[in-house]
Amino acid sequence: MSAAASTRVAPGGSRGRRTLAVLASGRAWIFLFLLLVVFEIWSQIAYGTTFVFSLFNIRSISVFAVAPVLLGLGQTLVIISGGIDLSVAFTMGLAAVVAAHVANDVGAAAGPGIGLAAGTIAAIAVSVVPGWINGLLIARLRVPPFIGTLGMYGVARGAAYLFAGGTTVPVQNSWLTYLGNGRVLGVPVLVIIALIIVALVHYLLSETLFGQYTYAIGGNRQATLRAGVNVSRVTILLYILSAVSAGIDGILYTGRFAAGAPQAGEPLLLDSIAAVVIGGASLFGGSGTIIGTIIGALIIAVIQYGLVFLNVEPFWQFIAVGLVIIVSVLVDQSQRRFGGGRVDE
Repeated sequence: MSAAASTRVAPGGSRGRRTLAVLASGRAWIFLFLLLVVFEIWSQIAYGTTFVFSLFNIRSISVFAVAPVLLGLGQTLVIISGGIDLSVAFTMGLAAVVAAHVANDVGAAAGPGIGLAAGTIAAIAVSVVPGWINGLLIARLRVPPFIGTLGMYGVARGAAYLFAGGTTVPVQNSWLTYLGNGRVLGVPVLVIIALIIVALVHYLLSETLFGQYTYAIGGNRQATLRAGVNVSRVTILLYILSAVSAGIDGILYTGRFAAGAPQAGEPLLLDSIAAVVIGGASLFGGSGTIIGTIIGALIIAVIQYGLVFLNVEPFWQFIAVGLVIIVSVLVDQSQRRFGGGRVDE
């Protein structure tokens, strides 16, 4: 082929590569759309009713999505920085147990409102501890994030079961149960709270220097250090924020199920990581968005609720979510190989 011919082919190849990169970057939206189409057709064939346009289904899916969204928020920050947090599962359980105990005890003495406030403060305060220790281990002692947070997973697990006495703690605070099951103008309260937290974390990541430092650390830690950024401090704060988001999730879980369970977050650990990966973040660090994580969590919620709605054995949920994760990682690898991981490159 002549040089002139090669020159003519190159722009087309570049456009094709750019198109693939755009599709790859929007894979979460494509997955969500396809899932909704599949479940809508399935529901129409099986029951003759709509799946997508049912207010009850929309409300149920949004409630299903709250737990992986909140765990995924902190996980997004950590993964963008090039780390991972395996301890969020039992940090959530520890916070759930503490919230139930304090809300019950203080509420009995001073009223349910004060009990709720005390339980919330106590749960968030106790969740800061594992996050702070994770940050110190990883930032100051250079322990690999996987190992450090896995160790804290075990510590938080033991502490949660000790606080709970080896069982669940029933909630006897009406304000706390309203937090998990009440509605405002038909919208579940826990969904409203989750949306507020999502907005705050999105602003933090996209509009502040702290967010820029988070991306920079994940993209090139050494260059970020040379630029004068206090990488250790930012890393510690990231793991604290991850733990606090897990703590808030534990509080809402306790209100929703009227019980503080030490194992509350155990089945959600995979979902929190899956939501981030499905949402377009790279496990290599340096990329990811809060909006992507929300879409990833919605995909998981649609799969979980949709299969229950259609009376499919729940074990298929694990297979479906696992397949979506594998496809997402393969797309991410292809995007990095052919597009450098960014559409604008």
